Amino acid sequence: MAKAKSRYVCNSCGEDFPQMYGKCPACSSWGTLQEELIPVMSTNTNAIATFSHLGTSKSTSKAQPRESLTLSQITDNDQARSPSGYEELDRVLGGGIVAGSLVLIGGEPGIGKSTLLLGMAQKLMSRYPTLYVCAEESAQQVKLRSQRLGILEENSDDLYLLAETDLETVLRELQSLRPKVAVIDSIQALYFSNLNAAPGSVSQVRECTAALMRVAKRENISLFIVGHVTKEGAIAGPKVLEHMVDTVLYFEGDRFATHRLLRSVKNRFGATQEIGVFEMIDRGLREVSNPSELFLGNRDESVSGTATIVACEGTRPIVVELQALVSPTSYSSPRRTTTGIETNRFLQILAVLEKRIGIPLSKLDAYVAAAGGLSVAEPAVDLGVAIAVAASFRDRTVDPRTVMIGEVGLGGQVRPVSQLDLRLKEAAKLGFKRAIIPSMQVMQNYGMEIVPVTKVLDAIVAALPRTKFEVAKPSDE
Repeated sequence: MAKAKSRYVCNSCGEDFPQMYGKCPACSSWGTLQEELIPVMSTNTNAIATFSHLGTSKSTSKAQPRESLTLSQITDNDQARSPSGYEELDRVLGGGIVAGSLVLIGGEPGIGKSTLLLGMAQKLMSRYPTLYVCAEESAQQVKLRSQRLGILEENSDDLYLLAETDLETVLRELQSLRPKVAVIDSIQALYFSNLNAAPGSVSQVRECTAALMRVAKRENISLFIVGHVTKEGAIAGPKVLEHMVDTVLYFEGDRFATHRLLRSVKNRFGATQEIGVFEMIDRGLREVSNPSELFLGNRDESVSGTATIVACEGTRPIVVELQALVSPTSYSSPRRTTTGIETNRFLQILAVLEKRIGIPLSKLDAYVAAAGGLSVAEPAVDLGVAIAVAASFRDRTVDPRTVMIGEVGLGGQVRPVSQLDLRLKEAAKLGFKRAIIPSMQVMQNYGMEIVPVTKVLDAIVAALPRTKFEVAKPSDE
């Protein structure tokens, strides 16, 4: 009998090593190596002798028919998409559920992943059989949650629950039931008995996902897999897990806020960085069809240091209110705090305002936040941040019916942005009357007054009339 050898696999990056290390040599993570036993494969001399003849010019074996096809020989079979019951989920998936696809959903504990998928299964069971594999809970717990959320109907004969962690049992149930859609909650709880590793380890997650993928592709089952996340926010397990599936979705949101964002970071059947917006209520998740109203704030009350921008998440424009506060500091080093805005980008804008406009921000504390807690990282929000900071410094208010769109360069210029036409259309739909945009991108006005600007100073003067700023001049030293 062949002896078993040991290898040490990193739970963070998936690399394996022949010996134990305290820190992973590949990703520099501490305490992530786990021992796994691998069997030694016996050498088959006959197989080696057989394969040694392949590739020789004097091979006596009969030529096998080729299996590859040209691009013109491949039939064009359109993949029909099925609605999931949630329009926001269909938007993120690219139009609906594709048969035989694998979708990985990750998110923090308690964010609402199981609630979303259980609600989807309840909406789908009226059309075709749906399987929900609850590997972390019992079937009674799932039924209690469905009753608490009010999503359990009398006609629930086509929604099947399987409380099982053994991979072989789950695969047999998939092949026997052959549902159109199946949910695995979660992949870290499944285990394959032939592997000498704990559930949730790199080898278990990799092999279980590979086995589920083969069954889903063969039986044409749409599979939704729930994945845990690490403390850094990435999906736990090897990175190959995200490469194996067709779509990777992240369920984001603040626990103290009611809204949740479903963001696509990988999608083989649609656009990436698409988002769907949900609201957590006492009876589960409710779709938000117009997210701009959620992140826009109150336009009836004028407050100094606020500006409105239009961010684009995938193909969806969202109008967001930015709030800035500038105050004298009590410390030698002023504080810079951001909420929903990238910190390094904010520091760059502050440097431009001090160098090019002359605002003495090096002696002031500066804070900026996006209303509703939405994270916006694209450069198109730069102009709104700069105007909000300048308005807070001068204690002036910006017209609440004006939107700012543009990227701020290090030289103080306003640079063009993408999808400007889509942003202006969304702003006009919400009743905005004025838009400050880069001068090189004069588009259709959609009934609004378009103010093209070249420099940040021009944009500040247009947004804050009758406000004087002295442009900083270079020193002669």
